[in-house]
Amino acid sequence: MKIIKEQRSFQVEANVIWDIISDISRCDWVPGVESIELEGNKRIFKMSGMGRLVEEIIECNDTEMKLSYSAIETMAPIAHHLATIILHAGKDSTVFEWQTEIDPEEFSDAIRQGMITSLDQLEEILKKT
Repeated sequence: MKIIKEQRSFQVEANVIWDIISDISRCDWVPGVESIELEGNKRIFKMSGMGRLVEEIIECNDTEMKLSYSAIETMAPIAHHLATIILHAGKDSTVFEWQTEIDPEEFSDAIRQGMITSLDQLEEILKKT
């Protein structure tokens, strides 16, 4: 199993970012997502060129600003996936910490690239707010 970590600082209050990522039906900050459907604690993505992806939302904690989820249905043969996002609030700034566990490790580069492009897209959205 491989652990991937990405961290980025934003000059935006944490609650602004949390409002975006805690809305689990929102897909504008994740490139390649055409649509999201919710079924209980499941988030079903329709991905451009990749088909269907299902994630189970494990935790969406407003107090701790923590979101944990696991990909449970993918096109790729993934044995284990667990991702956790935690926002650390500063004065008028936020550190966005994102960690993903992935097995098999061969998917780690693609996962890391997805995390980076999502953070880039989030940055663009935040510039408009």
